[in-house]
Amino acid sequence: MQESVLTISIGHLHWLPYPGKTGKSVMTVHIPNDMPDVVAMRRYLHQHPELGLSEIHTSDFVAKKLAEMGYTVTRGLAKTGLVATLRNGSSAKSIGIRADFDALPIHEETGADYASKTAGLMHACGHDGHTAMLLGAANILAERRNFDGTIHLIFQPAEENFGGARLMIEDGLFDRFPCDAVFGLHNEPSIPLGHFVFGAGPVMAAVDECRITVIGRGGHGAEPQATADPVVAGASIVMALQTVVSRNIHPLDSAVVTIGAFHAGAASNVIPERAEMLLTIRSLDPAVRDTLETRIRAIAECQAQSYGMTVEIEYERGYPATVNHARETAYARALACRFAGDDKVHDMPRPTMGSEDFAYMLEKRPGTYFFLGTARTENDPPLHHPRYDFNDDVIPTGVAFWVELAEDFLKA
Repeated sequence: MQESVLTISIGHLHWLPYPGKTGKSVMTVHIPNDMPDVVAMRRYLHQHPELGLSEIHTSDFVAKKLAEMGYTVTRGLAKTGLVATLRNGSSAKSIGIRADFDALPIHEETGADYASKTAGLMHACGHDGHTAMLLGAANILAERRNFDGTIHLIFQPAEENFGGARLMIEDGLFDRFPCDAVFGLHNEPSIPLGHFVFGAGPVMAAVDECRITVIGRGGHGAEPQATADPVVAGASIVMALQTVVSRNIHPLDSAVVTIGAFHAGAASNVIPERAEMLLTIRSLDPAVRDTLETRIRAIAECQAQSYGMTVEIEYERGYPATVNHARETAYARALACRFAGDDKVHDMPRPTMGSEDFAYMLEKRPGTYFFLGTARTENDPPLHHPRYDFNDDVIPTGVAFWVELAEDFLKA
């Protein structure tokens, strides 16, 4: 088997051969899927996607399954979120394991016989798989009861948009369900099937959004001297913003400022009144995050002023950076090595600039967030793609690891 190594690019993990090697990397040997009931649950959830804070049917489905397994189910956290609790023995120790279950506003193009039945909505990030794996683990944990302490299974809404983790915490998640540590995972279709990737410290970025509106004075395109052209000022702002990362942030600190949209005008001979741009801003360090906001505001205001115009700035802080705790990360990584073998466990060489609202849980409790490979081929559609589909062949690995983690953490 050819040796391989993990490298990471912004927002995505890639599996590449070691430098100097030729040919393609050899992917993990196929794992037969012997959990048809869990696969059936995953595909049912896939057929019935729901957006964040609207996962009413999903929440009902998950709650019913967990109640049938013997869990105490508490609903209504962050509207549709729920916690399933199982106690065994006399230990006061407790663990939290989280799965998200919201979908995305994407029209599915997989052609699968279990494709979304709701036009314009699909599980394009694998949250259906995350939920199914935790349900599968829940069933085994309830049947075996091979632990001493309390298990809290956290089924969270609205990871993609409204910060369901933060809303559950505000509704008393950890006050009502104390957890000594919390764990979460995300599937990744560019990591070989069944491989694990861990990282301590920041592993995913904080995400902020900004809307900059340049307010000018419109008029006829043939008489620009009688106007204050917001398109020109806006273009100057776009170019000046390119210096924020390159000239205001230390070269060894990670940051991204992307102008994803620029809207102005509707005709070639009309200078509009306004120009609007939308930004996504990513960072790993709180001080860098503050610097980015300060510089973006200053550049937009001063550039507009230099053209005789003003700006309106709407700056919204989103999810914080996802920062894994060293002890819990080392613990879960060592467990994965025993579980899957050293050759299937890898260290994250650097963070990804994608974001994840499990960050809020890690701000309140020690824990770790890791990645589980689901690759079928070297060219699988990425997350958030209309042809993405969770790989059911990873289900036995995900289910078994959650069981192993819970039972080991709460050793009888």
